[in-house]
Amino acid sequence: MNELTIYVDGASKGNPGKAGIGIVFFYEGKKVKEYSQYIGVTTNNVAEYMAVVFGMQEALIMGVKNIAIFTDSELIANQINGVYKVKDNNLFRLHKQVQHLESGFKKFNITHIERANNKEADELASKICK
Repeated sequence: MNELTIYVDGASKGNPGKAGIGIVFFYEGKKVKEYSQYIGVTTNNVAEYMAVVFGMQEALIMGVKNIAIFTDSELIANQINGVYKVKDNNLFRLHKQVQHLESGFKKFNITHIERANNKEADELASKICK
């Protein structure tokens, strides 16, 4: 597999509230897998990070070495890319987990996109936390 494209989203109803993650995997423009999971009561930012972590873990399980992740969370993308500092302790732990998982890839890329371009992952995350 050349490069796996992964769209991720986290949602929290109440912030903190019931939370879920949604992840959609594409290879060569075709959807190869989708995943959603309820992750308990937490904040939206924790849910966003959890979606990234789960997406990365799944890519490793699939044996993929090159991934491009797309998220509509500007905060998470900029923290992972080193543009913003991570000040929250809960996010700091998840950020460290992302950095550790990143070492399992030859190529890792995370990009912020507009919410309108992340509808599938958003729908998966939102429906699971109702």
